[in-house]
Amino acid sequence: MSIRYDLRAAPSRIDGTGVYAQEAIPARRKIGEMTGTVVTWQTARRRAKLHERIAIVEFTDGFALDATNDKLLRFINHSCDANCFIRCSRHTVEFYARRALKKGEELTADYGETHHDGKHPCQCGAENCRGYL
Repeated sequence: MSIRYDLRAAPSRIDGTGVYAQEAIPARRKIGEMTGTVVTWQTARRRAKLHERIAIVEFTDGFALDATNDKLLRFINHSCDANCFIRCSRHTVEFYARRALKKGEELTADYGETHHDGKHPCQCGAENCRGYL
């Protein structure tokens, strides 16, 4: 597993399960890499219809990472005021701390465009919440 810090999954006030830092994480540090299977967009979208909750990241080249079976990082919730950022490169999805994170803090990332096409209500609760994913 390519996770560099002690993290745990637990119930989230944002949505379902979240990921929490079990130790302080310095700003701009790589937290870890999401695991999964690289598939075509077509396959990813077909698989997405089979699950209520998905963890699929599409790349610009027609491929996607299906991380539905990832054990931890797939539970990082969306926030419009995220404390982490996502970097996608060569069919990998990495998470980095945007700022210093405290022990016990929930990790969040701005998902950007999603398959919801701006129609799914956002539950992040941030002051700058856009309202929809």
